[in-house]
Amino acid sequence: MLGNSKKPFKNKAFAFIIMMGVVSLFSDMTHEGANSIVGAYLSLSGASATAIGFVSGLGVFVGYSLRLLSGFIADKTKKYWLLTVVGYIIDVFAIPALALVPKGGWIVACIIMVIQRTGKALKKPAKNTMVSFAASQYGQGKGFAIGEFMDQFGAFLGPLIVFAVLLLKKNGDLFSAYSICFAVLGIPAVITIALLLFAKKAYPHPEEFEKDSGNHEKFKLKKSFILYTIGISFVAFGFIDFPLITLHTVNNAFMTDETLPLLYSGAMAVDAVAALFFGRIFDKYGIKVLMLSTLLAAPFAMLVFFAGSSWILFAGVALWGIGMGAQESILKATVSVIVPKENRSSGFGIFETIFGLFWFIGSWATGALYDISILWLVIVSVAVQFIAIPIFYLTSRAAQRERMIVNQGQN
Repeated sequence: MLGNSKKPFKNKAFAFIIMMGVVSLFSDMTHEGANSIVGAYLSLSGASATAIGFVSGLGVFVGYSLRLLSGFIADKTKKYWLLTVVGYIIDVFAIPALALVPKGGWIVACIIMVIQRTGKALKKPAKNTMVSFAASQYGQGKGFAIGEFMDQFGAFLGPLIVFAVLLLKKNGDLFSAYSICFAVLGIPAVITIALLLFAKKAYPHPEEFEKDSGNHEKFKLKKSFILYTIGISFVAFGFIDFPLITLHTVNNAFMTDETLPLLYSGAMAVDAVAALFFGRIFDKYGIKVLMLSTLLAAPFAMLVFFAGSSWILFAGVALWGIGMGAQESILKATVSVIVPKENRSSGFGIFETIFGLFWFIGSWATGALYDISILWLVIVSVAVQFIAIPIFYLTSRAAQRERMIVNQGQN
């Protein structure tokens, strides 16, 4: 009887995960559609590879560093929905605003991109925390993996929309065609906000999905959390932004401007499948799964930047997609496992701020290395990510010891 009484509650939690996944689907359709062309778009507007790497990294840094503040605010106020809605509005409507930027205005475009990342910073800790509440009923790995799968399905569709628009405008000015693409992406942006408001009305109190852990102390940096952030910082530093990959693809004529969005679309498809796979095995094997995902994804730069053919490039992009799938599913699930419910938004904020800082530094460095030496770009990218593997092993051991201490205290 007890199991039957819990089933409707679990089903409701699963429905919430699906609903937020659909919101993410249309959101990613918007900004990942834009990401599929933004590297070539900025290059066409006059930006260098170093500038693209700097701006890409700065956008990620802003998008992550502000999560420290927004995560703290979310924990203190418990206004999860308010932060999520406002953040989404800024995030998705920044994309169609790019359609208004004149040719040569790459600096203005870069400012808009940073504003878009600010919206992501505002919404992410609160949204991830709400999803983690529901995922506690279903399994943190599977819960975040399902959301990531739907998220990346939208990321797969977005570049296809851009591809279709570019096909229709292939005989016109390429910059104008890009501007039209950004404007068209305003349609899924509107749908995103409409669905988000519906979800807010249907599930006003998602925190009820997870029981109170009884831990009402201020957030403490446990050894497992510290090791985890160190390990993922190495991954963030070495993981190259996709705009630099698209720039390299165009520079070496592996694909035409019109078909370029298909490259990102393919990466997002791999991302979606990888998220489901790693999310499922995470619930079974735990944090050690990070070692496998990093081992598989780390060599992507060798294939992408040493590619002698399009097919080798595609293989490298597939490995890149595996790395992104792991980042967007089991990285969040790990935070949910390590940090208790009451402090989880702060945990997400601290983790993502550090992650974003090292992503920014790495993006700037790899962008500069691309202009200097592709060989050193590849060496740095691969080597730094491999350093993270033994650190993830130590993280897993530390988390196990901490759980044993907690269990002994409860007994």
